[in-house]
Amino acid sequence: MVFRSPRTPESRMLRRTLAGSAAAAAVVLAATACSPAGSIESADVPAWKATAMPSASRIVLEDAGKILNRDPIVKDASGVPAGSYTLTMSCDGGGKAFFAVTLDGKQLTEAGAACNGSRETARIKVPAAGRVQLSTSSVDAPLIYAYQLVPSE
Repeated sequence: MVFRSPRTPESRMLRRTLAGSAAAAAVVLAATACSPAGSIESADVPAWKATAMPSASRIVLEDAGKILNRDPIVKDASGVPAGSYTLTMSCDGGGKAFFAVTLDGKQLTEAGAACNGSRETARIKVPAAGRVQLSTSSVDAPLIYAYQLVPSE
């Protein structure tokens, strides 16, 4: 024997209400899944950097911090010898961070990293000794970032 629910206006209304509630719950769950786990403004950058970046020796230039607006954050190192280098970058918080590298004011390269906690690398050729400057920026602020520039092996 098969039981069938009556096709009354009340039963149809109940099914619509339940379907609408299920759809609303799905939207809330999806939005929650896309939200960052914590606030970037209160993030512990040194603790995050310790897990986001590899340990390295002979670091020529490094930085980590928060980008809370669209203003670039610039660091430089003078007396960087000519040679091949590896730039390792990471960011978290959503969107993308951009890293521009210059030598004595002349652009060497630009690189980007998706801000999902993954690590990106870029090879950089420094043709002559000089002052290397690295500018970090994002239009997707706020986010946290870290990078390190080391000689390639």
